[in-house]
Amino acid sequence: MKILLTGACGFAGSTIAETLLAAHDGIEITGLDNFIRPGSESNRQRLAALGVKLIHTDIRSASDVAALPATDWVLDCAANPSVLAGVDGRTSSRQLLEHNLGGTINLLEYCKDHRAGFILLSTSRVYSIAALAGLKMEVAGEVFRPAAQEIRGLSAEGVSEEFSTEAPVSLYGAAKLASEQLALEYGATFDLPVWINRCGVLAGAGQFGKADQGIFSFWIHSWRAGRPLKYIGFDGLGHQVRDCLHPRDLVPVLLRQMAGGNAPRVQHLSGGIGQSMSLRQLSAWCAGRFGVREVASDPVPRPFDVPWLVLDAARARTAWEWRPEIGLAEILEEIAAHAEANPHWLDLAGA
Repeated sequence: MKILLTGACGFAGSTIAETLLAAHDGIEITGLDNFIRPGSESNRQRLAALGVKLIHTDIRSASDVAALPATDWVLDCAANPSVLAGVDGRTSSRQLLEHNLGGTINLLEYCKDHRAGFILLSTSRVYSIAALAGLKMEVAGEVFRPAAQEIRGLSAEGVSEEFSTEAPVSLYGAAKLASEQLALEYGATFDLPVWINRCGVLAGAGQFGKADQGIFSFWIHSWRAGRPLKYIGFDGLGHQVRDCLHPRDLVPVLLRQMAGGNAPRVQHLSGGIGQSMSLRQLSAWCAGRFGVREVASDPVPRPFDVPWLVLDAARARTAWEWRPEIGLAEILEEIAAHAEANPHWLDLAGA
């Protein structure tokens, strides 16, 4: 089976490539990357040693994508993953849309021409910011949790695929949501197998963590390095909550999707409630691991921030009999060990 993997030298792409090759004989991976992300070059030699054929390609270029060799599946892990992309002054809104939507269009045209299947790694940030920010919250210990309320797509287990995707969802979220819709349309129109996997926060050793993405990695690396940290927004006490998942745990579902099956085309792959924590809890973990330190407070929220976002993966559990195998404690320790072994990682990652 031949796989074209975009964003191959990013954290998710490189981890998935390595895990796929270890899990299944007979897989041939061609990895694409434009190496625009700081730190991505660090994965090039590791993947080449595993037999991944790496091509320096920018999926924003239709002619570059059209010239790629034929494959059975396109696994799209490429994206500018920041919810602040296009509005933070570091990238333009046009660049964001070219990366996260224009690139998808080029890949879908490629799939149509080569009769290839398409799997998109999407995001929890396709959900309505207004709806999420408007959830009634209560503080339970050191975390926010939703108070009892009747809202479609919300339960004690988290946000389901039925939750509102009404705008605004951020430019990043809108580009991913549009990519999802186009992928499903191409699948239906041209009879191509298409799967959409909405992921929570992906986390693990080697992630290029920043404050607006990869928060678990960023927080642990920054804590160990003694860099300034701040609770931003809401009550300014770090009660906001996210769940996390190691990208290795994506691979069992990806293999089953590529093998075919009658299952919903859109599903969550996430850590869920069992692998969620607040920034305040993460700070307590870091204090126990590296020593106590102060965290500043700024109650003014950033654009697009939400107090609580945990994905309910019940649909994937039912369709694929899937549960994450790598627990939260193991993920945090893996990041911590990586931070100790790579003290300059934040500089390499451009954080």
